[in-house]
Amino acid sequence: MRYDDLTLQFDIGRGTVQRLTGADVWIPDLDAAFVTHHHSDHLTGLADLVLTYWTMDRTDARPPLPIVAPTGPSARYVRTLLSGWHDDIEVRAIHAGRKTRPAVDLIEFAVPDRPVEVWRHGDVVVSAGQVRHEPCPSSVGYRVDTPDGSVAITGDTRVCDEVAQLAAGVDVLVYEAMRFSFFEELPHGRHYVKDYHADTHLIGEQAAAMGVPTLVLTHLIPAPVTDSERQLFVDEVRGGGYEGELIVADDLDTVAVGDGGHDIGYAEGPVC
Repeated sequence: MRYDDLTLQFDIGRGTVQRLTGADVWIPDLDAAFVTHHHSDHLTGLADLVLTYWTMDRTDARPPLPIVAPTGPSARYVRTLLSGWHDDIEVRAIHAGRKTRPAVDLIEFAVPDRPVEVWRHGDVVVSAGQVRHEPCPSSVGYRVDTPDGSVAITGDTRVCDEVAQLAAGVDVLVYEAMRFSFFEELPHGRHYVKDYHADTHLIGEQAAAMGVPTLVLTHLIPAPVTDSERQLFVDEVRGGGYEGELIVADDLDTVAVGDGGHDIGYAEGPVC
């Protein structure tokens, strides 16, 4: 997400550095990264991001990248992020005459019962709230409030009251989306994925009840390839009663938020 000269990244899955570059983000200008939970498809790009943040810093003076994560498996992973990279870091540092080494600035918070502020930069406030992605109980979504508008990002979750609490009154709700109807046609062994993801029809019901102006679907399961497959996501959300602006997100899509015309960027990838 971008606001004025502030750039924030929420989850760091496969190819995040490439997607940020494609969105014209100079990696050392990133202000903070936020982790929703510890599933690999949301974290495998984090070491790449931290190492790139350091190697591309021409000033050799930037502080470590702040990484905001909930207590539990996510925070433990962040603490050990650079394990195994010592030899690579040292040969690069010596060859380039670097005085600094990459480091992790972990900002850890307990998973809250109600949304709480976890990071602030001037007038921009990021809050976190628990969501329901069991068996990953330490899962959170985030909300960004700015003077020009607000955005909530669910992370991975079932449709639940906690999402409604986190996203109350936002301008844009970024929701992971799964077409449960698709999995009804598959062998029973794959049905477990419905236990911890958000059904499109239920998303439509919740977003309609909340009166969300703009709903953005990401983390699409199954990933649509054709226009007709994308339309199925639209039809099922509309079937839940949602009538607002609906976007089935592609890589590098942007959405303007509020009167200030600030953009949200997306980096989609394989999901599980």
